[in-house]
Amino acid sequence: MTQKVHVALDERSYDITIADGALKQVGEITRAALGAKTRKLAIISNARVHRLYGRAVEKSLKQAGFATLTHLMGEGERAKSLRSAEKALAFMIANRFERSDAVVALGGGVVGDLAGFVAACYQRGVRYVQIPTTLLATIDSSVGGKTAVNHRLGKNLIGAFHQPRAVIIDPQTLATLPQRELRAGLYEALKYGVIWDRALFDLLEEKLADVFALDAGLLTQIIARCCEIKAEVVTSDERESGLRRILNFGHTVGHALEAVTAYRRLKHGEAVGYGMQCASTISEKAGIIPRAEADVIRSGVDALSRFGRKLPPIDDLNVPDIVAAMAHDKKVVQGKLPLILPTRIGEVVVRDDISPAIVRASVRELLKRGSNQNEKK
Repeated sequence: MTQKVHVALDERSYDITIADGALKQVGEITRAALGAKTRKLAIISNARVHRLYGRAVEKSLKQAGFATLTHLMGEGERAKSLRSAEKALAFMIANRFERSDAVVALGGGVVGDLAGFVAACYQRGVRYVQIPTTLLATIDSSVGGKTAVNHRLGKNLIGAFHQPRAVIIDPQTLATLPQRELRAGLYEALKYGVIWDRALFDLLEEKLADVFALDAGLLTQIIARCCEIKAEVVTSDERESGLRRILNFGHTVGHALEAVTAYRRLKHGEAVGYGMQCASTISEKAGIIPRAEADVIRSGVDALSRFGRKLPPIDDLNVPDIVAAMAHDKKVVQGKLPLILPTRIGEVVVRDDISPAIVRASVRELLKRGSNQNEKK
């Protein structure tokens, strides 16, 4: 069964195709998205993903008449850097890619973000296609056109808005994910439930065991619903001037945690999980959400952390470093940092008037909570 979600952005519109076995349709979908004139594709991936899926993707693309050349980058957030982008750009220059050619991102969020950034930069912008292979990438980073690389002072500080021409999702790729990667993606899925859809939040809580058992129908349902939510938000606010900011729920503290640990310790989804707990505590202390409702959100994150290995501990970190990293967040406007705070499950508000004392106290509570979570396991 094939599901399609349309992202309506006038001339930048595109479809998200979700189907078991979609990797075999990559050539056909990519040709339809790019048109007859595109002859050469730069596939950007990493060694692990390319070993699993590179041959199938290249075969399908060649059957559709494309010439393909592959560039392999490193793994993990530390590989999402200007240095890595420069290497990919040098690869495209050396192989004489033209403006009518395109980029294919084959991998998780790190690959997709970097490949999209490279596509945005090369010859002032060439087209690209996203083929996400992790849950987090399928439901979040591959959709919406945000592309970026990290800086040591903050995450995603260097980037561009550059929409893909197509997103091709094959849920079968999730079967090869380590459990930690699957769980990291589920934190982002939980985020969509908190900001938009209580039914999705409840489904994740009720069916966690089935998700980790890789129930194909359930995974497809979750992926499609998350993509629908993001498509609706992005269609309303492509460049994050208003509504789209709610997608950053959990990301302000999460990005700070990633930065202060040099992008080595936490998967992005794990950092967002911690960030959602902290945002819920800030909201509770500011009188925006009742404690009982905040407890449900925090418990939802805890429930995910019970599957597989422990969440990486954060109790050795300190509050001043995390607060300082938050000050470098790309969402800062006129010196004020907007925080995405839940009012209830299914609804959030954007506030930039929260007392620094509340933020510090909430971060302190999060570090203690992170220690307690890992002591219980």
